Amino acid sequence: MNFKLKTLSVIAFIATITVSSCSQTEQKTATVIDKPIEVKVSSAGVQSANGKMEVTGQVEGVQSANISTRVMGTITSMRVKAGDQVKAGQVLFTINAADIKAKTAQTGAMIAQADAAMQSAKKDYERYTALYKQQSATAKELEQITLQYKSAQANLEVMKQMKNEVNANLSYTTVTAPFAGVISQKLAETGSIASPGMPVLTLEQTGNLQVSALVPENMITSIAVGNIVDMIINAAEKKLTGKIIQINTSSQFTGGQYVVKISLPTAETKKLYSGMYVNIEIPIKESSIHTVQNNAVTVPENSIVYKDQLTGLYTATAENTALLRWVRLGKKQAGQVEVLSGLSAGEQFILSADGKLYNGAPIKLVK
Repeated sequence: MNFKLKTLSVIAFIATITVSSCSQTEQKTATVIDKPIEVKVSSAGVQSANGKMEVTGQVEGVQSANISTRVMGTITSMRVKAGDQVKAGQVLFTINAADIKAKTAQTGAMIAQADAAMQSAKKDYERYTALYKQQSATAKELEQITLQYKSAQANLEVMKQMKNEVNANLSYTTVTAPFAGVISQKLAETGSIASPGMPVLTLEQTGNLQVSALVPENMITSIAVGNIVDMIINAAEKKLTGKIIQINTSSQFTGGQYVVKISLPTAETKKLYSGMYVNIEIPIKESSIHTVQNNAVTVPENSIVYKDQLTGLYTATAENTALLRWVRLGKKQAGQVEVLSGLSAGEQFILSADGKLYNGAPIKLVK
């Protein structure tokens, strides 16, 4: 009897501990789940409201260049990294030049050989010229020697030009900055194979920035160069006013959308960096406002989630939870990516989050 009572007491004690532990776990879980993640939302596509068209753009350098090499070879020395300030003419990276140096020695030997042949032909020419004046050589013999001499001269000139070409190729193995600026991207490292036309670095001019945005074709006639626009750069917490300075006249490579360039006040560019996203409001005529369904569905590229071979983005549900929605993407331009399917124009999506999102995560919308 005592044994049974002891057994029941032990079981009751264990049960009490288990219930208490589970209760604490549930409380901790509830605490984690109840804490919402602060998120910012935006709407897909281009919106028109209150006589203004809203688009998203990106800060970029007025002068930008993709730096590549004109010769193929291994990068032997990378002198810069992303974020470095460089001066015009500063060495950025070097390419293995062993084969070109070998050709330099080869062309040097060919020049020496051609020069010797030319000197010999010159002496023959001078001798036959003297013999011809003494009537000891015929005109035909002099003509033949003259042709040999000119041919030797031409061959020597060819060899010299070949050496100039090799020297030019040798100079291409040391790549320098075409203008002063900042390295915004480094796409290769020491030991990588560089090919002609393949970007190795991206160089952007500093202190002279602008905004690039995409405008759909059904709205492009509503704007003009010189229009004043309002801009908000959330990353820098700035509200600015700019002016449209350029409208590209072709949308052949931008999926039916036109690239628009907007100036930035020089005094306001100190805390701005290339790549920052900009919310832009462009004034348009009321008669030009179209329904949002006619506009291209675009979202900022940094809002896209990549998982294996799938692409998606998070949306906010009516219950204030995050929902991952798979989408199919199209062309990318100026920090924007076209959504071909999975998201309708005007639908809201999560632009950024102060934490890691997952399906069902509680969220709190902030401005």
